[in-house]
Amino acid sequence: MNMFSNSQYKQLYGLIGYPLGHSFSQDYFNEKFAAERIDARYINFEIPTIEQVRTIVTENRNLAGFNVTIPYKEQIFSYLDEVDDEARAIGAVNVVKVERGANGAVRLVGYNSDYSAFGDSIAPMIKSNVHQAALVLGTGGASKAVAHALRRMGIEVVKVSRTKSGDGIITYDDLTPEVMVEHKIVVNATPVGMYPRVDACPPIPYETLTRQHICYDLLYNPDETLFMRRAAAQGATVKNGLEMLLLQAFMSWKIWRTY
Repeated sequence: MNMFSNSQYKQLYGLIGYPLGHSFSQDYFNEKFAAERIDARYINFEIPTIEQVRTIVTENRNLAGFNVTIPYKEQIFSYLDEVDDEARAIGAVNVVKVERGANGAVRLVGYNSDYSAFGDSIAPMIKSNVHQAALVLGTGGASKAVAHALRRMGIEVVKVSRTKSGDGIITYDDLTPEVMVEHKIVVNATPVGMYPRVDACPPIPYETLTRQHICYDLLYNPDETLFMRRAAAQGATVKNGLEMLLLQAFMSWKIWRTY
């Protein structure tokens, strides 16, 4: 049997990325399938190159959809037959629906559920008279979704990267006390601080954070990152990405079943 083949279930779903460790999505969906007696399975497809997505789709004729994570949220575009307008505007895809025709034809349709999940998660924390500008750490697919969500909420966004790689992007060296005071939302959309490297955190000037700041970490493993601990020590309100991930998973299921 091919290493990617999983034919014992009526429906198969999964996650592609590299590397993949513990997966919230895998646990969430398999517990859901068991509780609701759905003949389906969700597995991790850890692939070192995006080209292997073709093998996954070909070898698993029961594959109905999959999620996409680092580092393939942007690379997946080349393998899609159609992209939802919102995902195209964001420039990143994290949900793919596999449509199979009666003649065996396969169509891959890309969506983005990250932006709505993040927006719904952070919205209750935002005070419109205080939180008018945000720093988004990172420039990858996750940061694109976060920036899109914040802008749709009327919040100004500046991205922060280790190197100045384009317009609207500043470096960590540019994070002066004045910049930090002006931007009361800080979102970590990088993998820095993720298990097992739990002793790392993005190099922002934590001493400039205040009680008015929201520091949101998209990471959820560990449940309290060093970024969150250092921000909380300054009085900032902190939150991890677990709720966002749950909302994203719920939206993924809706896409796979109804769109």
